[in-house]
Amino acid sequence: MAILLVRHGETCWNLERRFQGRFDSPLTCHGEAQARAFGRALAALPEASGATIVASPQGRARRTAEIIQGELATSGETRTDVRLRELTLGSWDGLTYAEIGAGSPGIFEGAGRHDWYFRAPDGEGYSAFAARVGAWLGEQDETQSVIVVAHGLVSRVLRGLYTGLPRDVALTLPVPQDRIFRLASGAIAELRVQPALVGTGRG
Repeated sequence: MAILLVRHGETCWNLERRFQGRFDSPLTCHGEAQARAFGRALAALPEASGATIVASPQGRARRTAEIIQGELATSGETRTDVRLRELTLGSWDGLTYAEIGAGSPGIFEGAGRHDWYFRAPDGEGYSAFAARVGAWLGEQDETQSVIVVAHGLVSRVLRGLYTGLPRDVALTLPVPQDRIFRLASGAIAELRVQPALVGTGRG
């Protein structure tokens, strides 16, 4: 059995390079097409048959999960788990990368450029974030498959925790929108979604 992990579809704020955090913006038409493509790809996987779909409670993830569920056309359960919500940057939520960089010069540079998310003055710290994602992971039944619809940082940290990667390595993991990450038997496989269906994603 497996954890089948996908990122939500492209949103309007993704196009603006605006960090959503605890806020939301709607899926673009491209984002909805991505979700449909993921649903069709998942429908072809034997372990996805009857799998529970678990999504972050945030709108962009829930909408992606709804579209995936429609493509699967199964009786599997769909639910949300607050522990899968995206990291909040506190007062930086809703700002563009340019705005964050202007207010904190150099934050995207140097050795810490991949963990800048956790340096927001009033945001969620890495320890708390990893603890809640890890708590969800620790409850999973290895005999049951689950489809997870979450966010970029959740995907990085979840995959890192699953394989025991150091924090600085996990935070460099890619989160493309043409992959299903299959977590099973202590290893992670990347399953490419047919590019004609989903493209490479933007943002």
